Amino acid sequence: MNSKKFAKNLIDFIYNSPTAFHAVSTSKELLDANGFIELDSCKMWDVKVGGKYYITKNSSAIVAFTVNSDNIEKEGFRIIGSHSDSPSFRIKPNAEIEAEKSYLKLNTECYGGPILSTWLDRPLGVAGRVIIRTDNILKPKEVIVNLDKPICIIPNLAIHMNRSVNEGYAFNKQKDLLPLVGLLNDSLEKDNFLLKELQNRLGIDIEDIIDFDLFLYEFEKGCLMGANEEFISSGRLDNLAMAHASLNALINADGNKGINIVAVFDNEEVGSSTKQGADSNMLLNILERICIALGKTREEFFTSIYSSFMISSDLAHAVHPNIPEKHDPTNRPVMGKGPVIKINANQAYTSDAYSISIYKSICEQSGVKYQEFVNRSDERGGSTIGPISSTHIDIPSVDIGTPILAMHSIRELGSVDDHYSIYKTFHKFYDI
Repeated sequence: MNSKKFAKNLIDFIYNSPTAFHAVSTSKELLDANGFIELDSCKMWDVKVGGKYYITKNSSAIVAFTVNSDNIEKEGFRIIGSHSDSPSFRIKPNAEIEAEKSYLKLNTECYGGPILSTWLDRPLGVAGRVIIRTDNILKPKEVIVNLDKPICIIPNLAIHMNRSVNEGYAFNKQKDLLPLVGLLNDSLEKDNFLLKELQNRLGIDIEDIIDFDLFLYEFEKGCLMGANEEFISSGRLDNLAMAHASLNALINADGNKGINIVAVFDNEEVGSSTKQGADSNMLLNILERICIALGKTREEFFTSIYSSFMISSDLAHAVHPNIPEKHDPTNRPVMGKGPVIKINANQAYTSDAYSISIYKSICEQSGVKYQEFVNRSDERGGSTIGPISSTHIDIPSVDIGTPILAMHSIRELGSVDDHYSIYKTFHKFYDI
């Protein structure tokens, strides 16, 4: 597979994954097609050397692994972490709002930190999870749903009525960013609009719908672009690009040491402090259960942990061609020149000299160039799952990612070659 074909595969993966729930569903389909077996957290695990397995949490996080060897006390776990969520707008309960006795709009709440202006004037879809009544009130049914049409839009105010918009305008999330659905008439009524849409889409009674987790997403599919189709233009590159690369590396690797693991957490964009987030014992518990299923003692479990290594993979900031002064004077990653190692003196990233040296060696063995990113000393940067995971699993870890522009825009911009390059380093990591 060449870099352009792999990039097009990523675009398809993202298009089929408009929410974290769909990202996990799409990942499951990929793993199922490649012989992985789903494990049930409520049952005893039957795990064997040579086996390929995965487990989900909250339908929005997934951990997949291959058991290459029984000697995990010395060979450990090789973990690549990423996350399934992206900034968006979540639809509130009782969402329907009538305006001017003519318009129907939806009440939403901002999720994460999107670049707000990029969400305006774009056709938006609605997707997420619906909870359906069953005979067991403690075990309702979950259904993943995508209305699969450009159902709403957040319209801008005309410049004639907002003359200063191009001089800097502070969008009010409750007032300016509510999506317009349609015109109220005999065929479109305010009451229960969403529930009726879900009823029609799922073929169930409204009375059986207990609740939902629904989000807005950009309806238009991503594409390759640029003079030589060298760029990937798509929403949710952050961080489905890393989930895609790590899952494909896990599937295609021929490793014979330890256990290879992909961990795709949820809720990174809002701090990771959930049962399915990196700031939980989800991954640690899964690692221990793998050891138990292989007949290891608790002491052997700890030995396996301390023989392990983790790559925390999230996207990085490329130097902006129009605003280059925002970057560090000497560490200036650009698109097309390979993965970026992310470094921060205050441990916003887990990278240190020891873990960095390991990833540099992986890049060298993969024939891949690497770059380094450090924030300007007078600029506060972001963080990712790496430092959070390290508070639960105290093993060496490096923070890396491909460089992109417009991070947290509804439409981000990455590099075709960079995505393939980081996949090659993940593949090598699992094989060495």
